[in-house]
Amino acid sequence: MSTSPWPQGTECVARYNFKGTSEQDLPFNKGDVLTIIIVTKDPNWYHAKNAAGQEGTIPANYVQKREGVKSGGKLILVWFCLYTSACYFKLSTSDLLQHYTKDADGLCTKLIKPKLEEGTVAAQDEFSRSGWSMSRKDLKLHQVIGKGEFGDVMVGDYRGTKVAVKCIKNDATAQAFIAEASVMTQLRHNNLVQLLGVIVEENGSLFIVTEYMAKGCLVDYLRSRGRTVLGGEALVNFSLDVCEAMAYLEANNFVHRDLAARNVLVSDDNIAKVSDFGLTKEASSTQDTAKLPVKWTAPEALREKKFSTKSDVWSYGILLWEIYSFGRVPYPRIPLKDVVPRVEKGYKMDCPDGCPEVVYNIMKQCWNLDPAARPSFQMLREWLQHISHKK
Repeated sequence: MSTSPWPQGTECVARYNFKGTSEQDLPFNKGDVLTIIIVTKDPNWYHAKNAAGQEGTIPANYVQKREGVKSGGKLILVWFCLYTSACYFKLSTSDLLQHYTKDADGLCTKLIKPKLEEGTVAAQDEFSRSGWSMSRKDLKLHQVIGKGEFGDVMVGDYRGTKVAVKCIKNDATAQAFIAEASVMTQLRHNNLVQLLGVIVEENGSLFIVTEYMAKGCLVDYLRSRGRTVLGGEALVNFSLDVCEAMAYLEANNFVHRDLAARNVLVSDDNIAKVSDFGLTKEASSTQDTAKLPVKWTAPEALREKKFSTKSDVWSYGILLWEIYSFGRVPYPRIPLKDVVPRVEKGYKMDCPDGCPEVVYNIMKQCWNLDPAARPSFQMLREWLQHISHKK
């Protein structure tokens, strides 16, 4: 079976085992992820590399192109709404489930148990069709590195590669996180935490497998190192890393909605990567979201639910302040209830100790009350690159 040529850099996943018939071939196992380097003269073969960097030729009909999963379908949307409603009204997901199984209350129908199973199976099929499905038997889970309301984050091993795994055991909650995983399949950038694959089990459990970030979240990293370890160059690099990721989301019309230092992870080689895509949506979306943290969220997003790239820019200004204050909580000494009224009257946080004036000026531009007057991430990236080159 011949395929139309895929461009260089295309990711594909193996559909079958391939042992190779010559020294030029690259052997692989079903489920391995490969990257196309060049198309050979014979369209039935590609020159590719595996995750370990080994190169060789592979048969085109043994692999399928990885595609973004569109999290369509009313069922997944209903469960995503349930998840966000649970957060917004501070109810447990099980409370909402109980309510909607007794009364449709605005939904198209009352929820019944088989719908959950259908949704899980549909998601399993969709991830498999798009090349993002992983094998549970190849995943070994080790210690817990984080605990959340909806499950644990664990260090694991997938076919010899160290990975991070979000484990969501509850069937209903898993439906909500399918939306997050679907968004992650559509995004690829060196400063975004990379999705490696998804495992959806028949009992409703979901495992979201991502690259492992050895140094944990940025806010903890900043607090534990402090000024004695981290100099100006490191702080600019972290700021630029996050800005690169956000410029990519901006260019692809995605809004993060929960940008903060706690949602940025640090790799072993000190690269900062944006994570936690639970609320990320295409910019055209008007769907209500979970209640967001007041101190990081733009006034128009809190007041009118107007989320945009420009509301992400506001959050980025807060994140810059976190970086340059080495992980302090924003708006120190101001009671939470007073933050929004003061901000809406034009209050801006003071410059963190030791922060260059040029960086503080960038923060203040991000905190313009008029969203249209805030800079774009592309502009922010240019400014930060200019500061970085001066160092």
